[in-house]
Amino acid sequence: MRQFVLALLAALIVCPIAAQNVGNVVRVEIDSKVLGEKRVALVRLPASYRSGAAAYPVLYMTDGDAQMAHTVATAEFLARQGRMPEMIIVGVTNTDRTRDLTPTHVDETNLGGNQTLRFPTSGGAEKFLAFFETELIPTIEKSYRTQPYRVFAGHSFGGLFAMYALFTRPKLFSAWIAVSPTLTWDNRYVAKHAEEFVKANPELNATLVFTLGNEEPTKAEFEALKKFFAAKKPKGFEVASFYFDDEDHGSVVLPSHHAALKKIFDPWRFTFNRGDDPHTYLAQATEHYARLSKRAGYDIPIPELLVNQAGYALLGANDMKAAIEVFRRNVALHPKSANVYDSLGEALEKDGQLNEARESYEHALAVATENGDPNVNVFRGNAERLGKK
Repeated sequence: MRQFVLALLAALIVCPIAAQNVGNVVRVEIDSKVLGEKRVALVRLPASYRSGAAAYPVLYMTDGDAQMAHTVATAEFLARQGRMPEMIIVGVTNTDRTRDLTPTHVDETNLGGNQTLRFPTSGGAEKFLAFFETELIPTIEKSYRTQPYRVFAGHSFGGLFAMYALFTRPKLFSAWIAVSPTLTWDNRYVAKHAEEFVKANPELNATLVFTLGNEEPTKAEFEALKKFFAAKKPKGFEVASFYFDDEDHGSVVLPSHHAALKKIFDPWRFTFNRGDDPHTYLAQATEHYARLSKRAGYDIPIPELLVNQAGYALLGANDMKAAIEVFRRNVALHPKSANVYDSLGEALEKDGQLNEARESYEHALAVATENGDPNVNVFRGNAERLGKK
């Protein structure tokens, strides 16, 4: 197939923990000893999970029941555009949100302006973070194919929790998204602890993105935090901030996740443009993804689509030997994809190597059938057409 087609159906796999499929999301229940209660995590697997053996980075977030739908759509859209990898997305639902997401106990606080509220259960963030570290993450990594690259996202009190988790467990996640964090909490908790964080971590290979909507009481703290990290930050630590003046405290989450994921995975993007020399492009792509693998901490092959584009560019230029070589490389990189065998078959057929082409088409059909590929009839048509010649 000339166009690499992503599977549209997510795999639904039931964990050995109490789990239940709800739509395209797996509902996982964990009897938490740390928290002394049953907790629910919603797990969404990427579209290609079922049709291969690849492992995936994981995005963990708070307020899973509220934020899952739009975050899944954003991540899938950016992955289709080659702006980020496909990811497993895990959203934890709430029981006592104030207790879990606040780092200190505060009977009463002013969140800005004249808004003074009481929070009698506040201050349980340390236990909630221990739940992530010792129960939730091990459960996900035992139950699913994961890469050692984790992203954390939280909104409002969840953004405050993200900052607390970064300050206290800076290596638990590789990237952090703090959406409209409660920067005024407990007499500027975040500002007071940012200095300690930088001193304790002179070097940190991670990324922080924090955002804010049009929230005047918090804007001064947001600008102060931007200024602080512009002047002081650990070596290797990437920091970005986004202010959305046309969003409010609630609506800011969707554009924040879009902007943050693009920033975090900015090095991921490597495009093939019309007119690029395929040989030079593949050499540069190899170097690019080697550097990306080193930063991410796991092996990241050149994406299937990009290799295919280079192969078809060579095929269009009638450089048959080079095209076949590139398509064979894609087979080696992505052996669980039916599409790579189909593309190789097309090149072999054009070169007159009909027996080899038929074998490649048949292999594509076998892989597609095994994986439940939605394009199985296309692969079957190619195999049957060449089998009649």
